Amino acid sequence: MNEKRAAPRHRTLKAGTIAFGGAAIDCTVRNFSRAGAALEVASVVGVPTEFSLVIQSEDFNQECRVVWRKLNRIGVTFEQGAG
Repeated sequence: MNEKRAAPRHRTLKAGTIAFGGAAIDCTVRNFSRAGAALEVASVVGVPTEFSLVIQSEDFNQECRVVWRKLNRIGVTFEQGAG
């Protein structure tokens, strides 16, 4: 398999929140790296292209941009200079 990610991702299972414009969508962080993450959601419908990913258990809040979408998963890259 040809790895295209900027940094290796590590499998995880953490509760997260997709926060945007005063709204929030619950998600599960399925894998994570310094460059991005894969998030599981009930539905990708309504998830904007850019948002903040909040992981309260890690005191993490990072601006993200969606790079791919599948049924109930999205892949995001973390915006440089944010956080």
